[in-house]
Amino acid sequence: MEIEEASTSSRPSSSLPSLEDCMKLLRGENDSQRLAGLLLVTKFCDKDNQQTVHKVYDAVGPSFLHRLLLTGMGKGDGGGDNANREAYLQLAVTMLAAFARIPEIAASEEMVSKVPLFLEVMSNMSSSAFIEECYEFLFLVSSAHEEGVVALYESGGMNTLASQMPTLPEGSHTMELAVTLVQLMLSKLPAEKFYVERPSELSKMVAAIAKQFAVLHNALKFEALHLLSAILSSNYSGFLNVALQSMAGDDWSTNIRIGIVAVLQNRVGPAEKLQALVLAEHVISIVGEEWLIGPLNLPNVQGSFPADRCILLVLESSRVEIAVLLNELAYLKYEASETSDAETFVVKQRNLGVAFSLVEKIIKLISKLGESEELNSNSIISESTFMKIISGLNETVGVVLDYLQDAKEHRQKKGDDLLASVRIVGSYLAEAPNACNEKVKELLSYMLSVEGEDEHSPFHSICFLLPMLCQMTMRTEECKDIASSGALRAVAGCLICLIESNSNGDEDGGTIFLACDTILNFLLKREQIPFSLDDPSFVKLLQALSHLTEKKNDPSSIMMASSICALILGLTSEEALLHHPDFDNDSLISLSQLMKKSLVICTRGVMSDDVSTEADLCEIVTSEYSSWADRFPRMKEVVER
Repeated sequence: MEIEEASTSSRPSSSLPSLEDCMKLLRGENDSQRLAGLLLVTKFCDKDNQQTVHKVYDAVGPSFLHRLLLTGMGKGDGGGDNANREAYLQLAVTMLAAFARIPEIAASEEMVSKVPLFLEVMSNMSSSAFIEECYEFLFLVSSAHEEGVVALYESGGMNTLASQMPTLPEGSHTMELAVTLVQLMLSKLPAEKFYVERPSELSKMVAAIAKQFAVLHNALKFEALHLLSAILSSNYSGFLNVALQSMAGDDWSTNIRIGIVAVLQNRVGPAEKLQALVLAEHVISIVGEEWLIGPLNLPNVQGSFPADRCILLVLESSRVEIAVLLNELAYLKYEASETSDAETFVVKQRNLGVAFSLVEKIIKLISKLGESEELNSNSIISESTFMKIISGLNETVGVVLDYLQDAKEHRQKKGDDLLASVRIVGSYLAEAPNACNEKVKELLSYMLSVEGEDEHSPFHSICFLLPMLCQMTMRTEECKDIASSGALRAVAGCLICLIESNSNGDEDGGTIFLACDTILNFLLKREQIPFSLDDPSFVKLLQALSHLTEKKNDPSSIMMASSICALILGLTSEEALLHHPDFDNDSLISLSQLMKKSLVICTRGVMSDDVSTEADLCEIVTSEYSSWADRFPRMKEVVER
């Protein structure tokens, strides 16, 4: 083949050739002349002199470059030894990368058609000296034309990147180009291509990028931060999350933890710190809250930080974000002009949601640790760290309560920011019911009335406060304090909605039991906290509870429902009930069947696993039934039939 013969027959003369001499050779009649010209012209192809590069490209022509590349890959028509082939390949790659620096050429169909060939070269010669130029070519072509990105993906670019990124030198220009190629595909291709079709390859890329995020201290570290956050925050990331969870070892999540700690503890911009919190929130959603506590040391790097550094930094940074964002939101809502930017408000709400989510996850982790072990010398965190976390949470919840107080004074009850604030208060006070006690009592009635932006009732606020209310109503004094807030009526209405929206009682089973427990706590203290059945919600509650258990044979559900009904029935009579406009004979029969089921369970001892709790409920049902059975003759007849 002429190209191969040219390597030995064409030699530069002793005098340096001019650009014009090279151009004459490039326009020669045979391949040997063109090759000689190409070998000589490389010194003229300065990347800053695009006009000259363009002239060279026009002179040599795409056809010759294509044949040269194929010959170097061993796909040409002729023979030749391997040494010549590698030289041809390197020359072809170098020149094509140089030509691709001109956007017009990079966007051409000729260049796009070379993408599959370059990927093949990279796969076969991943350790070659010109691998960086291969990455540069792919980057330039993919940046210049959307078809370049499509060709990169459809020709197996994901697989090539996934296999090579873990071995590329840390912080190298090649790694930077690889990261940029991932960014390009992520931004220009439909998300399902990435996440649904290639989750395994994407998970390997995440691991490689996470390593860069951990070890680097330059601009690429922040590129890695933003890219990791973008990848993990996609709505299509479910398949990726599964792939990450199944990866051997946890190096990727450990590296992200190391990178996040480095960002949060150093002087970086607010946007980068917020992005680090966003990334932390996504990692926790994949691997769990325990990720917040763990090793922070890199292999072959001296010095490390204590395992609790991450949780303390995430909490402190989240606290700062919450304080700043709540202050800014309050200003936008109550002081700024009516023409203030609505989009800015939405962005701040979204950022607040991230900080709130992290604080909730810390609350959840602290709760787990408190349940699983006593704080001692062998604990995952020390007592001093635990106290720092509690102190920080107390201060943050205090700030949130102040924000709610401000909203109350401005008569604002609707908004996702208010709903999220109620949620964080409910989450923390469920674990620490005595915290911020006076503020909570003052605001409880208001919090029970808060609605989300698209809600028409405070249903979600009540659900968020149920764990706290359940804890507080276990104590008589607390019950007295919150009775005037309307909490019992609110919880009863919430329970009715839960039962009506979930006929099987399965989807929100835990919330239903929390609501039942809270109402039961109230009713058991009815002598100290008098109330009447004038509110129609109690009659509706009797009906809802009887319907809940009509098709269920679960002893726990039956006993909980019948206990509440037995306590409510103790406050009235059959005659009074039947005179109520919302209660009829069918309701009485349904209620009678519920009481009969529960008394059979108590008599026969047909309990579920939670025997002690159901034994207590049996005592309530039997005791209450015997006290009012004579006031309910029709019900008594059904029960004792």
